[in-house]
Amino acid sequence: MRVPNNRVATRSAAGSARSALVALTASVGTAGLAAAAASPGLLALVDQHAAAVRDSLDGDRRPLTVAALAGYAEGIRAAALDHGWQPTAEPTDWSGPDWLHTRLLAVCALARSLDPRHLA
Repeated sequence: MRVPNNRVATRSAAGSARSALVALTASVGTAGLAAAAASPGLLALVDQHAAAVRDSLDGDRRPLTVAALAGYAEGIRAAALDHGWQPTAEPTDWSGPDWLHTRLLAVCALARSLDPRHLA
């Protein structure tokens, strides 16, 4: 199937990526970033994870994008599900978060630095 207007497809993909990051920020980022602001240890851990995400996405050579961050977050969630992780309805304990939640929080921090107006 051919999309008649590539700009429409691009806008749709960008909107989908932005929506995914907004949902991630609502579920993980808002509370996690508030907890990190109050905890120097958690903030340092998030910064380390953010550096690893940037490295993984080659962020030193090309700018990070909303689409790249959304794809990365979806990929690590899918891998976690494949390895038996199950999301819970319980809020995350930010005093000792697991690797997955810390990594997703790092994605939220990076996304917020790209587009604070839409991901706050």
